[in-house]
Amino acid sequence: MIKRTFLLFLVPSVCLTIFSFIQSDQPAAKKKQPVIKTIILDAGHGIRENGGHDGAKGSYSWEDDICLAISKKLIKDINREYPDIKVVETRPTEKITSLYRRADIANENKGDIFICIHVNAAPGQRRSEITGYKTQTYYVGKGKNRKKKTKEVPQYRYWTEPSKAKGTETYIWGAHKTDDKELVVRENASMLQEENYKEKYGALDINSPEFVAMALLKTKQYFKRSATFAGMIQDEFVKVGRVDRDVRQRGVGIWVLQATAMPSVLIETGFITNPEEEAYLNSNEGQSEISRCIISALKNYTSWMEKKQEENLKDEKENDKEKEKDKDPKKGFQAGVKNFLEMVDHNEKIQRRGR
Repeated sequence: MIKRTFLLFLVPSVCLTIFSFIQSDQPAAKKKQPVIKTIILDAGHGIRENGGHDGAKGSYSWEDDICLAISKKLIKDINREYPDIKVVETRPTEKITSLYRRADIANENKGDIFICIHVNAAPGQRRSEITGYKTQTYYVGKGKNRKKKTKEVPQYRYWTEPSKAKGTETYIWGAHKTDDKELVVRENASMLQEENYKEKYGALDINSPEFVAMALLKTKQYFKRSATFAGMIQDEFVKVGRVDRDVRQRGVGIWVLQATAMPSVLIETGFITNPEEEAYLNSNEGQSEISRCIISALKNYTSWMEKKQEENLKDEKENDKEKEKDKDPKKGFQAGVKNFLEMVDHNEKIQRRGR
């Protein structure tokens, strides 16, 4: 009787133990990671060592100064809206930073997105008008047949009018130039940035077919993310009444888009050569509005990335479930309980025979 009572308590305990063991064998749920940890902010151009400006000139201002002013406002807005995001400046002062160094700073800090601030410029329009006429003397014929004649020649005044070009446009690295970007992605792969990576991963060959294939996939992913973010930026500018000059692709001339191993955009915030836009770009209201538009686009981009992350986690969870089906934990649990009960029953039969 004591043995049976003992078994009544023992069986449930063992069942719970078996069930707990099986549950603990399940893969741990993967936690959501922040989609953006580090933003690289690049204020275009800057003052050269000789004191000269590197950017475009308006009627009274320079691109270098406007880019830095907008970047500083954007940093404040990012810190307020996203206090956990790290912001790295490639040009924190008025002094110029070389293009190569800008890309190096972005890659060294493992940025999740690269935002470059620029100001556009366009040549003025050449104009002319007739201001009067001048009598010009000329001769025709030779010798005795030579005759003197006159004609009225129009006199012109020439001048250049400021360009009427206006609006914003956002550049990304061209899809047709993925080979250049892919090389940068390979050379800045995350595992290569780790200390003692050779001891961890062995002799990695960035030119191996496997590594190249991985880099190409990553490059295509960066292109899609860059294009998505650029489109969102342009959408926000449209909402506040700016002229939309669309998202554009560049295959040459923008090193920071090519040489950064992350989604990258270059924002032309307006035309310094258009008097109306020059005033807007230099105003506190204009700079603040530009910053707010970029922040709104960043919020939309973050939401889009989080949705993509949730979809990926869901897919991974489904894959884990498929793998667990092969293990069939329920059957394992049932089999464990059945074997235990059979063992108990077998022991009781032996004891009864002994009596």
